[in-house]
Amino acid sequence: MGKESGQSPAIAKVYFEDVNQLNWLAARYDIWEVNHKSGYLLAYLAPAELLEIISKGLRFEIDQDLNSRFHQPRRLLPDQISGIPGFPCYRTVEETYSTFSQLSIDYPDLTSLIDIGDSWEKFTVGGTSGYDLHSLVITNKNTSGPKPKFYLIAAVHAREYATAEQATRFAEHLLKNYDQDADITWLLDYFEIHITPYGNPDGRKIAENGAYWRKNTDNDDGCSDASLWGTDLNRNSSFKWGGTGASSNACFETYRGISAASEPETQAIQNYAASLFPDMRGPRDSDPAPNNTEGVFITLHSYGELVLYPWGWTSSASPNDRAYETLGRKFGYFTGYQVCRSGGVGCLYQTAGSNDDWVYGELGVASFTFELGTHFFESCSYFKNSVLDKNINALLYALKSARRPYQNPAGPDSIDISFSAENIAPGASLNLFATADDTRYDSAGWGVEPVQPVIAARLSIDQPSWINGTQTYPLTPVDGSFDNPIEFLSTNVDTSSLTPGRHTIFVESQDADGNWGVPGAEFFWITDENFQPGLSPMEVHGSGTPGSLSPYVIQLTNEGTMDDSYDLQISGNTWEIAPIPESIGPLAPQASQEIWIYVKIPESSAIGDQDMAILNAVSTGDPSKYAITQIKTSVRQPELYLPTISK
Repeated sequence: MGKESGQSPAIAKVYFEDVNQLNWLAARYDIWEVNHKSGYLLAYLAPAELLEIISKGLRFEIDQDLNSRFHQPRRLLPDQISGIPGFPCYRTVEETYSTFSQLSIDYPDLTSLIDIGDSWEKFTVGGTSGYDLHSLVITNKNTSGPKPKFYLIAAVHAREYATAEQATRFAEHLLKNYDQDADITWLLDYFEIHITPYGNPDGRKIAENGAYWRKNTDNDDGCSDASLWGTDLNRNSSFKWGGTGASSNACFETYRGISAASEPETQAIQNYAASLFPDMRGPRDSDPAPNNTEGVFITLHSYGELVLYPWGWTSSASPNDRAYETLGRKFGYFTGYQVCRSGGVGCLYQTAGSNDDWVYGELGVASFTFELGTHFFESCSYFKNSVLDKNINALLYALKSARRPYQNPAGPDSIDISFSAENIAPGASLNLFATADDTRYDSAGWGVEPVQPVIAARLSIDQPSWINGTQTYPLTPVDGSFDNPIEFLSTNVDTSSLTPGRHTIFVESQDADGNWGVPGAEFFWITDENFQPGLSPMEVHGSGTPGSLSPYVIQLTNEGTMDDSYDLQISGNTWEIAPIPESIGPLAPQASQEIWIYVKIPESSAIGDQDMAILNAVSTGDPSKYAITQIKTSVRQPELYLPTISK
């Protein structure tokens, strides 16, 4: 019987005797969790599957609490107008795609939206309308390449709510903090990010109704139960397709598909990844990728609180296993998740045909799976408080490591960069302080990363050290000698050759094994002005529905060398703006204050209408000195719920 049939499924603990039995169970049933220490897995079993468990004499226990929660009806929360019913923090497929489209409009110099392929429904004659698979490309288009690439995909398994939202909020975090955060700014200047929020939009649409749908919606491979149609897109990749951990039964949750890469979604992701990353690995399983291989690929899944790395198709280690351990433990430092080899004994179970195995196996690119959180339908409170930020930090590190993922993670992190003053006069000496830390690793019990003393540190100005012609300068340890895995650093920076304006300091540190870690960066300003206001960002974009308020936060900073106050003016707008203070101050040099702007979108406005206002901050110490920010607001489509039909 199917999982949506008249008989109810059961969520049960099923006990296994050894890894071979575990892999057999994992290829056959819908496995949610694996507890190796206690020797059981948690599985979602249709009535016929439960009877099969009984017939084989396997020990099992029904989880009454999970079964009760599983059958609770899905409803909108009071006053909920957007998001998945009962889960307003998770955007629907349409809402996510609308967000990506708006980001591409709001940040034209930083983004491009690409159609990389079709879902099964769209690809198949006679299917529903289906969906495109979109990828948002994020990079500063005004800086030349080639650039190291980072590729993030999510929602390959439909019911894993948190994954697409994590990917979307990561994109928003990068774009909103460009020109504000020095690290994010240089990453977008010198690297290239690709984000595919839905690897399986057809299946995700079904899961939005509360169904625990995992696969895509492929219905012509021989399964007669409409509730069990589909191919597991994380068993369909063409590398080691059909091995342990994947099923040939079209009704099973781990069904591998009728042939390798048979599904249009799999083809789209593989073709797109191959277009981003050159093939750097030999044809044999034992061929390692070179240590200088560029690129990182991460696929977001849930749940389990795990950081997984290849191989998944075998319990044996990959030829780049040692580097995988190091980079994985770096991610674990931020997430606190267990870090282990996917198919290794005691980690999870074998998974032939997975996306990360394909990217590493075929191209040699460092590839990982993050298993987010503790539930498929993760509560909004847990997602916001315990999943979102720490995984954003891990993804930022993944992006930082994309130039040398098999090398840089072994080196020390350069953190806590600060200056004696953020604004200095031309030619003045600038005191810089930083920390080099070679200890920031965690695997949650899966091995300990060796640490070494820090032996060197260097800085560069306005571009990272690997750009040809870049001059580097040494930093010295505050205690006088490089002999500890954590060193506090300092130096005096000569600014005599620098022009007035904003500059970026890059800091890198080296350990005793010769490994240079990823850079850290911070902004400073050179000014020859006693009075100089600064507004940041220089341009903001927002949108809303007719009749709504679109809010903006703009930071006013005293970039001069004297205390100053500022007169504020709004001009150029036709739409109403809530009153703002007439003046702000006095502010000390380098001090800042937030200005909140609220633009009221007229009830009579139409989709696509736009308005622009200009915020002007004028120095009272020298009225000839001013700063402006452009505020651009557009009207978007109201977010509506559309009924969907499960196939």
